[in-house]
Amino acid sequence: MKKLFEQYAAYNLWANQRMMDVVNNLTDDQLKKEIISSFNSIYETVLHLWSAENVWWQRVKLMEQQTWQASVFKGSVLELTYNLIVQSKQWKDWVDLATEAALEHEFIYKNSKKDQYKQPVSEMLHHLFNHQSYHRGQLITMFRQVGISQLPNTDLISFLRKK
Repeated sequence: MKKLFEQYAAYNLWANQRMMDVVNNLTDDQLKKEIISSFNSIYETVLHLWSAENVWWQRVKLMEQQTWQASVFKGSVLELTYNLIVQSKQWKDWVDLATEAALEHEFIYKNSKKDQYKQPVSEMLHHLFNHQSYHRGQLITMFRQVGISQLPNTDLISFLRKK
């Protein structure tokens, strides 16, 4: 199981880097253009990606008071994309060092509605990496809607072929 999570964590970092290379080259109008999706703009979608990785990091580190970055972050797109990549690298480094026991460890956390859950870290990681792929797919569609024609290939199979 550890090898699978190492692949997912490395893939998540790789795919996020490819996507953020595009985001960092968008105009402010493209970043903030209102687009009907889960989130109203490319900027807000990227902010959600970082917020999700970050809140799960806080939960797995057993921080009682978690900060949802989307509610407090006021920085530039370059700061935002930098923070996402740093967080994705933290996840990769953590998974690389994790033992099988750490991956199966059950931790207790509260969601945003304050409901309490107890789950193995492995289930959380499955969710996290799947969640990130879902929203990266939305970003591809959003990129098209703001006129981007050179789209990054972030398919898992493309990542695996490069190894």
